[in-house]
Amino acid sequence: MVKPLPKWLFLRYARIWKEKNSAEFGYDEIRALLRERDDRTLSVILSDLRRNGWLEVTLDPLDARKRTYRLRNPEEMVEEIARESKL
Repeated sequence: MVKPLPKWLFLRYARIWKEKNSAEFGYDEIRALLRERDDRTLSVILSDLRRNGWLEVTLDPLDARKRTYRLRNPEEMVEEIARESKL
């Protein structure tokens, strides 16, 4: 289930999408892109994107501590939100 994002989170999503589209990226890449120095804040961003259905997370098969991230297409997200809301 996809949920609409709050403005503060959507702005970060948009910035990532502008650079990465649906390409995979790592934690350090996203930290540099968002210029985020605080690990806790970055973790909240990634966690909230995932929880709301806008981000897919894959564990590294060789090291479970490492993750790979990929954003879902915003057009698909909007269509899914509209379909689920039954407006």
